[in-house]
Amino acid sequence: MVKEIVLSGITTSGKMTLGNYIGALTSWKDMVNNYDSYFMVANLHSMTSFQDPKDLMGRTKTFYAQLLALGLTPDKCTLFVQSQVPEHAELTWILTCVTPLGNLNRMTQFKDKSAKQKSVLSGLLMYPVLMASDILVYQSNLVPVGEDQKQHIELCRDIVQYFEDKYGPGLFTMPKPFIPKQGARVMSLTDPTRKMSKSDENEGSYIALSDAPEQITKKLKRAVTDSGTVVKYDETNPGVANLLTINSVLSGRSIQDLEKHFEGKMYGHLKLETAEVIIETLRPIQQKYEEIIKDEAYLQKLMHEGALKAREKASKTLAAVYERIGMIR
Repeated sequence: MVKEIVLSGITTSGKMTLGNYIGALTSWKDMVNNYDSYFMVANLHSMTSFQDPKDLMGRTKTFYAQLLALGLTPDKCTLFVQSQVPEHAELTWILTCVTPLGNLNRMTQFKDKSAKQKSVLSGLLMYPVLMASDILVYQSNLVPVGEDQKQHIELCRDIVQYFEDKYGPGLFTMPKPFIPKQGARVMSLTDPTRKMSKSDENEGSYIALSDAPEQITKKLKRAVTDSGTVVKYDETNPGVANLLTINSVLSGRSIQDLEKHFEGKMYGHLKLETAEVIIETLRPIQQKYEEIIKDEAYLQKLMHEGALKAREKASKTLAAVYERIGMIR
């Protein structure tokens, strides 16, 4: 039975966090059992703002090695670096030429981000077309998305229609948004009303997958809570609720069980025990990562093989597109 194709990616900005692990990456590990899975380190997407070349190269390798350490190995999925598959960029130009400017100007994420920037780069405007190319070049059936990305999937579907209006139907698979079984929503340690972000300038606000045990403990000790003392899940105390959520997801214990366990104890006990749960969860991932990142030849080999496997699929789509539009390849 032919499996449906699913595509997802993580942008090489900041550091991969516990929020990424709980909120998305654990669902990736589930997807490989049921779908033909394509996962990418989306380094082209990070170019919408300036990236120091040395840092970008380092993060690209780090992210790829961390995904391998999480169990997303070549025998289970196609794991690749976006820039090593040039078909993404080639298809982007073609799709740009059928996408009305008005559609891009209306994108909520563009309006929000451009309002915060003094100098808006055109790449920020064109970002959704590159995203559409990522999806369409693999003939993806399903695209895992959060609330902030749904509009991009809608635009991708519109782009398919614009292309078909000009060049005829049947070339692209019409993608659908896929809402996988989501992990818990992990919030910032310094402002638990906001989602934990790997791009946050305050490193104390997130737990990076690469954080050493002492860093994790230090960040948890400083995590924002209210002035109370009762360890109970209450949305009016988002700091404590966030710590209980993290502990529950990683330990497998219910919130109710944890509330009983911490009865009569202080917030400090919750913070230290949650830190220990995080440390033990990340320990095997960090150990595997260290093995991979130290072997540059092995890492480069897997990146190269992943790119070749991705290009095998992508090049077929691009060849069909070139033929359809009358372009010599």
